[in-house]
Amino acid sequence: MQVILMEKVVNLGGLGDVVKVKDGYARNFLIPQGKAKRATEANRKVFEEKRAELERLQAEAIAAAQAQAEKLEGLMVQITRKTGVDGRLFGSVSAHDILEVLEAQGFKVEKGAIRLPEGPLKMIGDTPVQVALHTDVVATVTVSVLGEQ
Repeated sequence: MQVILMEKVVNLGGLGDVVKVKDGYARNFLIPQGKAKRATEANRKVFEEKRAELERLQAEAIAAAQAQAEKLEGLMVQITRKTGVDGRLFGSVSAHDILEVLEAQGFKVEKGAIRLPEGPLKMIGDTPVQVALHTDVVATVTVSVLGEQ
């Protein structure tokens, strides 16, 4: 199915690109999320009329994400968990735990924006964690896991 992208989609294309995707991906994700519309002649005309407004909205979203990234960049958050004698946690520190600490400090971040490529944190120590505020804006936050006996 061919669709017109209404915003930048990672590994797919940018605003206004006409791309061919699998039918299920378009029907179940792109179209319901408002990220794309079917590439019909009527939708192409509507898109061209709204193109300037969509580009302005996308630029505002990027600017807001960059402003939040400047505040988040280099931030250190501390999380305390019970540990064993070898420094391993009884349990783990997940994206949800990091999200709660960031929200307690006044930052609005979505859970899916916190990237833990190696899975939840299971050892004490400092770990850099990436927070994707926008497809083009990524901030790095240091998560310090402290142990308690």
